[in-house]
Amino acid sequence: MSMLHHLRPILALFFVERRGVLIGGMALAAATVLAGIALLGLSGWFITATAIAGLSVATAIVFDVFAPAAGIRLLAILRTGARYGERLVTHDATLAVLAALRERLFRAHAGPGIAHDLLMRPARLLFRLTADIDALDSLYLRVLVPAGAALAAAIAAGVVFYLVSPLLGLAVAGLLLLAGLGLPVIAAMAAEKPMRRRAKAVEALRARTIDLVAGQAELVMAGRLGAKADTVAYADHRQAAADDVLNRLDTALIAGFGAAGALLLAGVLVGVAMLVQAGAIGAPVAALGLLVALAAMEPFAALRRGAMELGRTVLAARRLTPRLNAADEPLSRKAPQEGRAARLIAVTACHHGAQRPALRDVSLDLRAGGKLALVGTSGAGKSTLLAVLAGEIAPRSGTVETAPATLLTQRTELFQDTLRENLRLANPAADDAALWTALEDAGLLGTVAGMPDGLRARLGEGGLGLSGGQSRRLALARLFLRDTPLWLLDEPTEGLDAATAGDVLERLKRKARGRTLVIATHTRREAALADRIFVLDQGGIVQSARKDDPDFKYILNRLRQV
Repeated sequence: MSMLHHLRPILALFFVERRGVLIGGMALAAATVLAGIALLGLSGWFITATAIAGLSVATAIVFDVFAPAAGIRLLAILRTGARYGERLVTHDATLAVLAALRERLFRAHAGPGIAHDLLMRPARLLFRLTADIDALDSLYLRVLVPAGAALAAAIAAGVVFYLVSPLLGLAVAGLLLLAGLGLPVIAAMAAEKPMRRRAKAVEALRARTIDLVAGQAELVMAGRLGAKADTVAYADHRQAAADDVLNRLDTALIAGFGAAGALLLAGVLVGVAMLVQAGAIGAPVAALGLLVALAAMEPFAALRRGAMELGRTVLAARRLTPRLNAADEPLSRKAPQEGRAARLIAVTACHHGAQRPALRDVSLDLRAGGKLALVGTSGAGKSTLLAVLAGEIAPRSGTVETAPATLLTQRTELFQDTLRENLRLANPAADDAALWTALEDAGLLGTVAGMPDGLRARLGEGGLGLSGGQSRRLALARLFLRDTPLWLLDEPTEGLDAATAGDVLERLKRKARGRTLVIATHTRREAALADRIFVLDQGGIVQSARKDDPDFKYILNRLRQV
């Protein structure tokens, strides 16, 4: 019941995405199995009947070999076509569903607060997107499809034998269902814990190995290389121990299927022998029955791998379901009144997973077109306030009203791709003309135009190939591509030399005409763009001043010059 509880939401998501195709794949799998059973049974009947008919000239002359031969050929074609269609449909449907789930999971993890949490443990998102999503393909391909085919085989075999002898038909169907489905269920329950242990050990082994390789210099300097290697070895030992248990269970399941198949075949052999002796059936029908019994057990063996992997699938479902069911839309915000760009009323907010508020009872009213500077020591709450305005952090209490906003963070996130695609992250609909205009406004036109490949030039990981100043200008060009009325800037010139910083601020000032700016800063040059200053300390606003107030200049003079 616990397995079903965790799998039910995943099954619902599967069939919401591709209900018709998934059911069609199961139907084709059942058709493949039924055609195979019928083909084997008819072939056995035909060979036996032909041999008996050939014992005398009279029977040989009247025996019809064409109809059974045509039936055998038709069943062979149907089986081949159904098998091809089954593989095509089931794998295409599964890959499509997994791709949809992976996109949904990625969007959910990119939601407010979650992305920040993943920065602390980036390997977790990688495993959720790869190993856990991939584990879900077993649910359809190795559990649902084989189970549907096996059920169809049990019913078909039961019907065939019921027509020969009702008691034999019920006994065959009962044994197939009891042993064929019962053994995988027992194996799945027994393998759930060791499979979970194996999945966790594999994740730990990969994460620790990556940490060992990436941080070996620091580990050597700290004298912790040996200890880290021991943690890798321990994870490997746990995986090996889980594999040993699973191999034993798999061997036992194979033996169980073998015993069940032998019992079924022996029972059918005794049953048809008694019916032949009683004159109820002939030898051809007896041969048909034996071969049908032999073929009917085969589909159940296909459940073996799915049963052994079901524990891993359940673990993946338990990990993914809460996030897959979470809303993947950004935080809903009230639009401010006309003439305002943002309004906060008594807002208290915490970082994801923290209990101590990073903002305490903050209120502000920002008119459209205004320029606000947030100053204060590190940890005062400046970046948190920007995150609340951007919708990255939900307030614990209070009211937030903001116009559509774009946040430029301190870090310049560039990816291993072309310049064009790095720019179009800000506006996927932008054409090359818009991209060149943004580069010109950011002061990067000459640099990119001088590259042999221009917008097609590829950057390395983290923007390798551009200097720090060029990377910052590229981030600025992305900001210019965002047509939002509110721009939120977190130390936009941090790390730049004075000349570059001055040029960036001048360009930013020109492009920001008619827009609302909120700038979190430690420097005088950035705060000078504002017409209003808020001083934050320990998550609260402790001082404010407008440009025409004497305190405005006093606060500016207390900031760093560069």
